[in-house]
Amino acid sequence: MIIEAKKLLINTIFIVLFPITLSCQKAGEKLIYQGAELEVAGTDYKFTEGPAVDSEGNVFFTDQPNNRILKWSAIDGAISTFMEPAGRANGLFFDHDGNLLAAADEKFELWRIDKEKNVTVLLDEFQGKKFNGPNDIWVAPDGGIYFTDPYYQRPYWERQEKEMDQQQVYYVSPDMGEVSVAASGFVQPNGIVGSADGKTLYIADIGDKKTYVYTINEDHSLSNKKLFCELGSDGMTLDDQGNVYLTGKGVTVFNTQGVKILHIPVPQPWTANVTFGGKNQNILFITAMNAVYTLQMNVKGIR
Repeated sequence: MIIEAKKLLINTIFIVLFPITLSCQKAGEKLIYQGAELEVAGTDYKFTEGPAVDSEGNVFFTDQPNNRILKWSAIDGAISTFMEPAGRANGLFFDHDGNLLAAADEKFELWRIDKEKNVTVLLDEFQGKKFNGPNDIWVAPDGGIYFTDPYYQRPYWERQEKEMDQQQVYYVSPDMGEVSVAASGFVQPNGIVGSADGKTLYIADIGDKKTYVYTINEDHSLSNKKLFCELGSDGMTLDDQGNVYLTGKGVTVFNTQGVKILHIPVPQPWTANVTFGGKNQNILFITAMNAVYTLQMNVKGIR
């Protein structure tokens, strides 16, 4: 009787979980436009990173080891050089005035690049110590900036160890008058993205292979930290349904409950970052090693 009861329990669990898993998989598959396939948008780079979309749907991305920022055109898919040299820029994000923010880790700086390509160094230190190397950026609806600051020893640095005791996430007020620690306790924070309403922030601790979700409070502080999924990420983005796209081995998509619903294979050993671009912001733009890829989607990105 006991054995039969256990078998019945196991079968019941399987019957309950299998439809849920299958339903999630089908929901994930519907994110991709029917018949769409991953397309190579550009090659012959050294390591692509930091895709950021402007108001017209053009995507700017970095070829970090080659010290340049490139632009993918939403009109014809052509790729051109936007800036070279580019402060060894890594992550990028556009602010609400159309300026391109860059995590320029050559000198551990956060840059603002205006439409005429004039560079303003917004930050290079905190409490008298140089940053580890600003990496990824997200701009809140009110213009405040959150950025991750992991430590990756770069071959072009003279320094051989970090000045900061921790690898943290920082917040910069819209007027640039306040800089504070937004979150700490990470092994190596990297990817970061927030919701369109500015109430939720996702931070990937790639060093600990985990991604966390936080509540953004009215004073811009973070609270209610929860484990979102057992997967870290180099970069990330959100779609207009709230699904979270993480990178590493291809692109893995999770729904708002942290359940995996889709995996998009990418023919490279490592996928660094991802965003939505195009005139209708329904083109998933993927940076991966020496190439960049596009995939037409049924969902759109958010700004």
